Amino acid sequence: MVTKKGWQEFRDTGLVVIVNQILHVFGWAIVFEIDPVDDMITAIYPARVKFRGFPENSTSIAYKKVSKYLKENAEKLNNEIEE
Repeated sequence: MVTKKGWQEFRDTGLVVIVNQILHVFGWAIVFEIDPVDDMITAIYPARVKFRGFPENSTSIAYKKVSKYLKENAEKLNNEIEE
């Protein structure tokens, strides 16, 4: 029922921005600290935040990633709910 996944794989789906859009309503976010040299995650933690929302470019990139994830996983996702 549960398959453990890594933070990088979750980040690659684009879902971090989607989840954080919801959390921003409540003044929260899941923060991913990223090393600018190698683009690797160095820390992840929940935080209280004052800002709300993301720049349009960040949101567009995340939506493209989510669309790609859905395209590549639609059949599997559907099969999981049918089982």
